[in-house]
Amino acid sequence: MARRTKIIATIGPASEDERTLKGLIQAGMDIARINLSHESVELALERYHRIRRVAHDLGRPVGILVDLPGPKVRVGHMPEAGISLLEGQELFLTPGRGTSTPEVVEVDYDDLLTDVHEGDLLTFGDGAVQVQALGRQGDRIGVRVIHGGHLTGRPGIHIPSDRLRLTTPTPEDLRLADAFVEVGVDMLALSFVRSAHDVRRIGVEPSPRGPLVVAKIETRAAFENLDAIVEASGAVMVARGDLGSEFPIEDLPHLQKEIIRRCIAVGRPVITATQMLESMVHAPSPTRAEASDVANAVFDGSSTVMLSGETAIGNDPVHVVDVMARIAERADEEFDYGGWPQWLSTLHLEPTDDVETAITNAMTSAAQRAASEIKAAAIICLSRSGFTVRSIARFRPRAKILGFSTNPRTVHQLSMSWGTTPYLLDDPGMTEEEQAQHAVDQAVALGEVHPGDLVVVLGGSGIYRGRVTDTVRIVHIP
Repeated sequence: MARRTKIIATIGPASEDERTLKGLIQAGMDIARINLSHESVELALERYHRIRRVAHDLGRPVGILVDLPGPKVRVGHMPEAGISLLEGQELFLTPGRGTSTPEVVEVDYDDLLTDVHEGDLLTFGDGAVQVQALGRQGDRIGVRVIHGGHLTGRPGIHIPSDRLRLTTPTPEDLRLADAFVEVGVDMLALSFVRSAHDVRRIGVEPSPRGPLVVAKIETRAAFENLDAIVEASGAVMVARGDLGSEFPIEDLPHLQKEIIRRCIAVGRPVITATQMLESMVHAPSPTRAEASDVANAVFDGSSTVMLSGETAIGNDPVHVVDVMARIAERADEEFDYGGWPQWLSTLHLEPTDDVETAITNAMTSAAQRAASEIKAAAIICLSRSGFTVRSIARFRPRAKILGFSTNPRTVHQLSMSWGTTPYLLDDPGMTEEEQAQHAVDQAVALGEVHPGDLVVVLGGSGIYRGRVTDTVRIVHIP
């Protein structure tokens, strides 16, 4: 069985050259992530166009996800060699945007002195270093190191989200979003989401006219408002770093499962992120615990698993993607395909008031049952927006999903959909019936299906004016 779970790799100094990008794609990268927290917009746009060029040359529909920085609080630049903090060590935090030292760490948050209280636990980066606030001393806050580590660059510092006064998206987020919407970016990730209103404030057109908006769940408020955020978003990311700072660590695995469950139930792609193969920034192989973490994310139902520093600054980005792909592919083989639709049916979701959505949901449910009963070689979906493909993918069918669309941006956005191989249907002027036959012919020509195979074809009849999937047919490949 080919790998069904998708892989996002973050592009950074270690992976931005054309040779490495080609290697990442060939190793299994489905989506390239550009993190705007650390780069100028000019450099990020250069990377964007380079990724597009390399993917085009390889003939692969690689999606591009731009991760907006959001109201992230970061410390001032560390010395070139970084700073090592030892357990029990005391130092100071102070508002500022200058250079940090081992004695005084500057923090680019003007309300630091009022919003951080004595006894607060603050974490740096993705939780690698933890300090406890000792109280204010003049224009600084004294802290004691609880868990030490080495800090480099400009790591983030987590301040309890219920006190943070910064809004999402920030004016800078909106400016950056405009720059990438203009060049046709596929997906935008929104940081520090706390409500559905935050998602709507990004103000882009609905996909596929605009990018798929990915809401990052990393605050207590986001989890408490999860259903509304999922409804307002195109996809969701389980950002385990800050989420693990907002909740007791023993709750984190259960939060991950719950977020995934509620996203998949309504057909939203869901990304599991943060420290998946962290040791491979330097090491040639992951720890046993990391391998199990990736596999469990697959078993939980993740649509996509994400690599961050491992590919952005790691020693061997291509090897990391190859390892991730092998772990995910092996886990996909052991996934509970038979039990998943039954589990999905137990969720008792509220019926939708939207007739078009209700029809598409009913048809995709019927399609997955038919595919299972006849042991279909593939489910061929014709979809302008990608909604039909995402709807069928939530059932996690054994049959491969072939997503055909006349919209190039939809094809790129489907790179995030579980189990889906996206293809561009190159003649948008055909009738729905002609498109269905053309998709079947194209699937045969591409070697996706073969003579003698049974396939399920999902599409529209043209009766409805909207984007409605109202037709399921079973085709025997002659």
